[in-house]
Amino acid sequence: MKKRILIVFISFSTLSLFAGKDNRIVFCPHWIPQAQFAGFYAALDKGFYRDAGLDVEIIHPSANVASFKYLESKKADIVSSFLMDAIKVRAGGLPVVNILQLSQHSALMFVARKKDGITELAHLEGKKIGIWNSGFDDIPIALMKEKGYSFELVRILSTINLFMTKGIDVLAVMYYNEYDQIINSGINYEELSTFFMSDYGYDIPEDGLYCMKQDLEEREEYFLRFTQATLKGWDYVRENKDYAIDLVVEYMNRANLPSNKTHQRWMLDKVLELLKPGDKSVQTGKLLPEDFYKAIDIIMTGNSGAFINENFSFEEFHKPLVSQFK
Repeated sequence: MKKRILIVFISFSTLSLFAGKDNRIVFCPHWIPQAQFAGFYAALDKGFYRDAGLDVEIIHPSANVASFKYLESKKADIVSSFLMDAIKVRAGGLPVVNILQLSQHSALMFVARKKDGITELAHLEGKKIGIWNSGFDDIPIALMKEKGYSFELVRILSTINLFMTKGIDVLAVMYYNEYDQIINSGINYEELSTFFMSDYGYDIPEDGLYCMKQDLEEREEYFLRFTQATLKGWDYVRENKDYAIDLVVEYMNRANLPSNKTHQRWMLDKVLELLKPGDKSVQTGKLLPEDFYKAIDIIMTGNSGAFINENFSFEEFHKPLVSQFK
């Protein structure tokens, strides 16, 4: 009899823990599976989300669909995205809010071949520069405009191929991703000139977590649990990198993506560096107001100024869920 009561109690506890829709969270990263999202994978795999009373599913967007589309269509409850993209989406009318700023720095950079005579930023004058179609053009264009350099803009989809075949002189890349791909494709790092946007006053944070304003108001308790479990996942992969890489490769294999453990380890190491405050006086998970307003200035002076059609404050945009839930 006691055994039967115990079984019923456990079943009831499990049902109450996962009953209803509030604790059900679908999370959508802003790109296909890779080490950039290792902390989320670990939080799910190690049971950190479950321990927080959450039923979490991770879905990935296709390469040509922004994660915010999943948020807007209610296919996801929380998404990750770059700060620049999120500001433009919010200014465009979608009431998204930043609930956790993971990255504190920019990984965006220009790469060029030294043998082409490009060894300093001024040498970019008049060059063919490849910049990806979405989410990466504001900062490079703003930098070039600030310096007064003319250049030929070549839109890139998602690969390094045009740079490798010398169809362009310069390519905008992420330090944790395409830069390493170029090196792995046969060009030694000594042959490359690198120009980090952060070195020229454009150290704009990138990856953050976003949800709809109304959803936050209705489900703040559960979203707070999600952010706390996510941070725990990132802490775990920092101390267990071999496990993290194996888990990332598993996700890539499920998505039928080619995987390279060496490249994924490079990515993980560099992404973890971006999460650290460094010389910024900012608490983990929070966004600095000056970074927010700098991002708006860049958008307004770049090629996307038309997207900013309304004013909204930092306090309206950034609602960090970083305090311990009790």
